[in-house]
Amino acid sequence: MEGTAPHAYDHEAAYDKAAVERWATEPDKRPGRTAFQRDRARVLHSSALRRLAGKTQVVTPGTRSNEAWDASARTRLTHSLECAQVGRELGAALGCDPDLVETACLSHDMGHPPFGHNGEQALNEVAESCGGFEGNAQSLRLLTRIEPKRFVRSEQTDELVSVGLNLTRAALDAATKYPWPRGAHPTDPDSPKFGVYEDDRPVFDWVRKEAPSRRICFEAQVMDWSDDVAYSVHDIEDGLHAGHLDPNLLHAEPERQDIFAVAIGRYVPADTDPEELSEALDRLLEQEWWPHGYDGSAIAQGRLKDATSQLIGHFCLAAETATRLRYGTGPLTRYAAELVVPRQARHECAVLKAVADRYVMQRPAQERLRADQRIVVAELAEALTARAPEGLDPQFRALYDTAADDRAALRVVVDQIASLTDAAARSLHARLTARHP
Repeated sequence: MEGTAPHAYDHEAAYDKAAVERWATEPDKRPGRTAFQRDRARVLHSSALRRLAGKTQVVTPGTRSNEAWDASARTRLTHSLECAQVGRELGAALGCDPDLVETACLSHDMGHPPFGHNGEQALNEVAESCGGFEGNAQSLRLLTRIEPKRFVRSEQTDELVSVGLNLTRAALDAATKYPWPRGAHPTDPDSPKFGVYEDDRPVFDWVRKEAPSRRICFEAQVMDWSDDVAYSVHDIEDGLHAGHLDPNLLHAEPERQDIFAVAIGRYVPADTDPEELSEALDRLLEQEWWPHGYDGSAIAQGRLKDATSQLIGHFCLAAETATRLRYGTGPLTRYAAELVVPRQARHECAVLKAVADRYVMQRPAQERLRADQRIVVAELAEALTARAPEGLDPQFRALYDTAADDRAALRVVVDQIASLTDAAARSLHARLTARHP
């Protein structure tokens, strides 16, 4: 990321004792490391992070496009790594602990199921009777319960129970993009976005102890903007590289109106003036580094990569400058500040998202693929529910056997499906739904 420089900060002064506390107290095996360095290492070494390599971001790796095989498209894992790089540098420039922000960025998508947001919607329907499904709430559940790392004895049963990676309070808070339960969005009660299931409320309430109600901590705001920047810019890069997007179409008026229609309501408020989005797109197209006339040649690929770097620097510097203008030069952490992203930068980012949405995600082939993916998730859930514990991994089989009721048993099935890669979901679906003569 260009245009930012880390500000020095005092780690101990910036984060108090409560911020570095863990749900289960444990000694440090290697004195000298900060608590947030340990958090980052735990996420990096987790199997859940590795599984993101098998989950599609937007363009499916290895799919044919324009008579050529493209194996370089991003996955959820590469997106998370790139988000982490952006967030680490932006966070450091604003005085956050860089390891803390990187941990949040690395873990922000860990709860996403196979087939991305399409799979998330399908699983939400499956899980309706046990509280729904949301990728961000699943990330918290994974970090604090599902990913096996630390175990403690239950006071009720005296049995060992998982506390997940046992990250610090600040790390879990920084990874929580929506710090409220289902239906409690601060401005939109109908929003499908939430950050915790009801049966995960004890650890969530511990994470949010003394935090302002439903207020997103500063590090989570940095993570969220880094996520927006990374996927909006990289989805355009992948779309161009795969041949799904003709950059010349961005100058055609009918096409532009289609883009703005996608953006309004989905990526910007419904009352946004399309003219503001038109001005945002024009600002981007007028940049010297914009990849006009991309043709896939080596020179064009180099220009595209430079444009990617320029865009990331542009968006991050806009947020850093505006935030510093409001709060000054000191360290900005936890609940001491709000990330300030200028309206123009948000509109430019939204336009990029809408371009990728319109030309990559809305392709007819993609809709056919999404329809098939929804069938796979629904049929897999039906088969697992009917035949469980058959089909469950040993970890989830044990949880299923001890489930208190049907609601808890269904949540175990949902957890199992959410943990699968795209390929593993299809393989398990084929095995469990095979029609025998």
